[in-house]
Amino acid sequence: MNIAAFITPKAEVTYLRDNMTIRQGLEKLRRSGYTAVPVIDREDRYVGVVSEGDFLWRILEHNETLSAMTMKNMEEMTLRDIIRSGKVTPVWIDTDMEQLLGQAQLQNFVPVIDDRSVFIGIITRRDILRYFVKKQLEAAEE
Repeated sequence: MNIAAFITPKAEVTYLRDNMTIRQGLEKLRRSGYTAVPVIDREDRYVGVVSEGDFLWRILEHNETLSAMTMKNMEEMTLRDIIRSGKVTPVWIDTDMEQLLGQAQLQNFVPVIDDRSVFIGIITRRDILRYFVKKQLEAAEE
């Protein structure tokens, strides 16, 4: 089975750019309602995933007390300063469903990249589980 059928394309995915300020990233993450989103660079290559916790830990590391944290401080740092590469591993567009399932066990969504590491979208754990449940039900009916 080709995983392309399960991809939510980049145009429909909330993502951040690695050169955004911490403030811009936080604002976009808050508006999205998600707890984690992919981060891409200016060439649309996948960089990693940033989560609410990543923002929180960076803010705490950067400031001795929370009272010292201002929106101005958050404009001096970019997402490159908080992203941890390798935290959420992407899959290639030609990955098979079994490998995809393995990745989905570790994260809520799986970023998908092409052979140039360009981010093309995500596949959610929900979509993967639906596929395997449907496959099991079809096998049971035979």
